[in-house]
Amino acid sequence: MQEFDVVVVGKGNAALCAALSAREQGAGVALLEAASEDESGGNSRFAGGVMRFAYESVDDLKRVTELTAEEIANSDFGTNTREEFLDDLYRLTSYRTDPDLSELLVDRSLDTMAWLRSKGVRFVPNYGRQSGLVDGKRKFFGRMPIEVSGGGAGLVQYLDAAAKKAGIEIIYETRATSLIYDGERVQGVCAKQKGKAIEIRARSVVLACGGFEANPEWRARYLGPGWELAKVRGTRFNAGDGLKMALDIGAAPYGNWSGCHATGWDRYAPEFGDVNVGDQFQKHSYIFGVLINAWGKRFVDEGWDFHSFTYAKYGGEVLKQPGQFAWQVFDAKVKHLLRSEYRIKFVTKVTANTLEELAPKLEGVNPEGFLKTVREYNAAVRADIPFNHTIKDGKCTTGIEPPKSNWAQALDTPPFEAYATTCGITFTFGGLRIDRETGQVIDVHFHKIPGLYCAGEMVGGLFYFNYPSGTGLVSGAVFGRMAGASAGKSARS
Repeated sequence: MQEFDVVVVGKGNAALCAALSAREQGAGVALLEAASEDESGGNSRFAGGVMRFAYESVDDLKRVTELTAEEIANSDFGTNTREEFLDDLYRLTSYRTDPDLSELLVDRSLDTMAWLRSKGVRFVPNYGRQSGLVDGKRKFFGRMPIEVSGGGAGLVQYLDAAAKKAGIEIIYETRATSLIYDGERVQGVCAKQKGKAIEIRARSVVLACGGFEANPEWRARYLGPGWELAKVRGTRFNAGDGLKMALDIGAAPYGNWSGCHATGWDRYAPEFGDVNVGDQFQKHSYIFGVLINAWGKRFVDEGWDFHSFTYAKYGGEVLKQPGQFAWQVFDAKVKHLLRSEYRIKFVTKVTANTLEELAPKLEGVNPEGFLKTVREYNAAVRADIPFNHTIKDGKCTTGIEPPKSNWAQALDTPPFEAYATTCGITFTFGGLRIDRETGQVIDVHFHKIPGLYCAGEMVGGLFYFNYPSGTGLVSGAVFGRMAGASAGKSARS
């Protein structure tokens, strides 16, 4: 039997932040990772790496990354003030986000980014996916100008190096199965290590091993019928183990247990995420085209907002369609605006020089229905409003349902391209209720459970129905840092 001051279950961004923060308190720390070293890193490893945090000026951004005088002079980085960040969180969650948790996330986001940088994480301007040239100046949009160098995989790599430097022990291929709990205090975890049952004792345990997105039975149970058919964008190891362990000793469930983050994902992507492809099976440029279902009809407002504010719920809309798929259709006018994931080797794509030629190539789609939809859509586009992809340009349709609120252009310039997508689930929103000051898990009677903390996807109450992109990694770092510090202090006291 091994013993540590703090055991952290998981090894993604939130878990690594918790471990580093506990180590700062002088605690002896171990990370338990269900995956092998090659597959480790949780969902963080599959993330795009964009980071949404509160900032008011370039001086705030300079706390996070190096910016040259030329970059500053030739760029409009915009702002994501405290008020803007909170407005986005409240708006997208239909005002259900927990006010204490969301304010804590927003208020600590910049300091946490600076802390990550101090641990060796390298951040760079998000030139590729969140900016465009306007009158010779680089304009960032979506209030998210910074990303991790190397994406989510890079973030895990940087934090992994920091953990090893700090003397944190990482125990691979060890799946935590239950908490050691005497009815008063959590004292460690039971685990399976390469098929052998073991016990690891600890004064504090931090659960940071993700939601239940990789568990098809739980998805069907909590998200609803049909969700077992979704692809899993990330790791196969996030099967709800940590949630079950905590619920089994009376932890309080909290948040949107019937909700999740789910996006458009290549229709024929593998069942789980591929670490060699990362997040590139996603297809996020739908705002510049139309989404078509099996009946040949549109079913969402593709241009309701920037993709950062719609992509996490539109995957679920695709899952609701007959056959659980949709084609994204574009013409040559916007080809240069399509993101890099449209140019990877593993992509389900068809092309044609006319819409009539394209229609029968859209596998599973009613050709006549598609052509009728496109004719009606083209006729409904407001030709008098100029197109501008760096702002919500108001270039819309009139007289059709659903409308397209921005970036509506007629599909009239060959060649035409279409990409087949389905639903890819990223993470589930339901989690545990925690103390807002410490990250300590609360039981069903709203009492703190001594010795138990949680972070990352397992924190319930932040996200409902939808999600602003880039918030998950920052949330994992903020609450991981908080839970780790509290666990470390408690273990050392």
